[in-house]
Amino acid sequence: MRLDKAVALAGLTRSEARKAIAAGRVQVDDQPVRDGSMQVDPRQVRVDGVQTVDAGALYIMVHKPAGVVTATEDRSLPTVVGLLPPTLQRRGLGPVGRLDRDVTGLVLLTTDGQMAHRLISPRWKAEKLYRARCEGRLSEAEVEAFERGVALSDFTALPARLTLLEAGDDCSVADVILTEGKFHQVKRMFAAVGHPLIALKRLRIGPVALDPALEPGQWRYLTEAEVAALRKQCQL
Repeated sequence: MRLDKAVALAGLTRSEARKAIAAGRVQVDDQPVRDGSMQVDPRQVRVDGVQTVDAGALYIMVHKPAGVVTATEDRSLPTVVGLLPPTLQRRGLGPVGRLDRDVTGLVLLTTDGQMAHRLISPRWKAEKLYRARCEGRLSEAEVEAFERGVALSDFTALPARLTLLEAGDDCSVADVILTEGKFHQVKRMFAAVGHPLIALKRLRIGPVALDPALEPGQWRYLTEAEVAALRKQCQL
């Protein structure tokens, strides 16, 4: 197959494919190629590091910055999927759960719908770890309240683990681990115990932690070990 046709399999038009080749964005067998007429095996073609032929489910982590919505598309706001190159944006990736617009940290994107469902369902008990900065001084009273399950207006949150890291009169820092993730849940839990949030960052989903090498807005593929750990978590 001609290279320009193979590149078009990534969802590009033939014109876009030719421009991508000319710009050096295309690799064949991990080597950059600029000859669109070259005959290639489509399985060896990558555009911006992404394989053009679907080789199975995709698993990606993103370090979400503030101001970005956890969605595949939005008419007015930047999305977490929009942080990826166009070749990946066309691959049907969806976020595992949601982070509020002002919350930062780990977002997993995947085409594996079954895994995504199990990671967000309390039934499968996949832990989510958050680093929270809140108003006022946290104490053991709040630790015990989280352990009991914080009562909110429409439901009582499942027991969660709160670990105090810093406690000051003006603000405190704590890690919180929970296995559910309802709308604004972490914010509402802190507000319910009298300590409104100042900032919130997700650090881990199940066995996969945010890569400290990723700056806000950056992404990378999950490693084979990380995917295997997620599959074990979800009993897949």
